Amino acid sequence: MKLKRQPEDFQVEELPIVRPLDRGRFGYYRLTKRGIGTIEAIEHIRRRWNLAGNQISYGGLKDRHAVTIQYLTIADGPNQALREQSFELEPIGRLAAPYGPNGFKGNRFVVTLRDLSAEAAQRAAQALLEVPHDGLPNYFDDQRFGSVGFDSGFIGHAWLLGNYEEAFRLAVAEPTPMDRPDARDEKAILREHWGNWAAAKENLPRSHSRSLVTYLVDHPTDFRGAFARIRRELRSIYFSAFQSHLWNLILARFLLSQTDEDQRVLLDFKVAQLPIHRHLRPEQAKLFAATRLPLPASRTPLPTDPLIQSIAVEVVTEMGLKWEEIRVKHLKDVFFSKGERPGLFFPSDPSHVLANDDLYPGRKKVTLNFDLPKGAYATLVVKRVTEAA
Repeated sequence: MKLKRQPEDFQVEELPIVRPLDRGRFGYYRLTKRGIGTIEAIEHIRRRWNLAGNQISYGGLKDRHAVTIQYLTIADGPNQALREQSFELEPIGRLAAPYGPNGFKGNRFVVTLRDLSAEAAQRAAQALLEVPHDGLPNYFDDQRFGSVGFDSGFIGHAWLLGNYEEAFRLAVAEPTPMDRPDARDEKAILREHWGNWAAAKENLPRSHSRSLVTYLVDHPTDFRGAFARIRRELRSIYFSAFQSHLWNLILARFLLSQTDEDQRVLLDFKVAQLPIHRHLRPEQAKLFAATRLPLPASRTPLPTDPLIQSIAVEVVTEMGLKWEEIRVKHLKDVFFSKGERPGLFFPSDPSHVLANDDLYPGRKKVTLNFDLPKGAYATLVVKRVTEAA
């Protein structure tokens, strides 16, 4: 089912735990944005207020393809608003410590599905009611893999294999569906002049990519050093994407091993085909709700459960790696997260409104309302109530 939507049809608001104070070193702000990612908005704020990179702290990344509200702090930040075409930053108080991932408990979503037949709309509404019982696979969804280009190569994977030139090429020259026009043009120049760094520098506009190429003009084969000069937050995303892919594959194989064929639907995600389950039996629901899977990293112990351990080792081995090799060598400021992640997530307070679609005469729309825990993707709810209903 191909869904149509308007810019306002996908809305998310972070649910903070911390409350603003009257005083404190850290300015506390509400960031409302549309059509721009969190990192891009942060870069705009830094440039406008001439801030150092470590002055701004925030809890998580929000999708550019939505109207989103999230919160952040700025060390010694001003008590004033900042308004741009794609975002608004409003001061709401001060905090004694920087805001971070532990500062919020989840996200509240309002999602409108449009241009539906009456039957499809009713089916989506019914599927939403089933989700609190079955839960949803806690996959990292496609937004997590914006750094993966058209050739599907993972930057972090290339780095772990010791192919530093390939890791650098994927990071700066491989086109992705998310590229804006200026980035797309810069990557084309780099591909055309790859290895001729003087020519690449001459053709590139002043940009972060040009600064990286300037380094290679003087150190033409030091791709490890050039990669280390990519912005830290981008490098962190590259390794998180690969770790998230490995985790998704582990969960997918676990679900396949524990469900019957008629209890799952295989869906094409951006970088893999993954199963979404439905209509669980009570014993399956109990098992899945208690399952936690390790985030692949040398710092995370392999699980003691024999089945999950064998699946985890199998997935990593197929990538040409050993579990203990999943660590970021030669870079001191980025690392793989350690610990576990719940195998399922459960939306809370789900509700829906079924109505005639005001934009598509004769068709229906369904507006879904639900809360999700941190790290869970609302787009998986959409997939469940449309493609896997």
